[in-house]
Amino acid sequence: MDIVYLSLDHRPGSVPDPLTEAAEALDILWAHTTPEDGLEHASARTDPSRLDLLLFLLPPDGPGAEATTGRAAALLARSYRNSPVLKLRYLPPAPAPSVPGR
Repeated sequence: MDIVYLSLDHRPGSVPDPLTEAAEALDILWAHTTPEDGLEHASARTDPSRLDLLLFLLPPDGPGAEATTGRAAALLARSYRNSPVLKLRYLPPAPAPSVPGR
């Protein structure tokens, strides 16, 4: 199992409810997960300026499979793109890091 850390920075002036913010973000993430993502578990922690996420993913399967960090970043980007709640609360996620040789 691979673990990937990601975070979303709050939009200026956005004040999410710290009691429900993490659970709502995780629900949105799970709603946009596909089997290809390999997501097994996710956790979230709130901070005054951001939301921290830990994604537990199955390792890449087979040759040509997308790297774990790429799958995690794609899942977060897909969730953000399709969720009005995430768009209102957070700045867009950082693009996935490029992996040499891919």
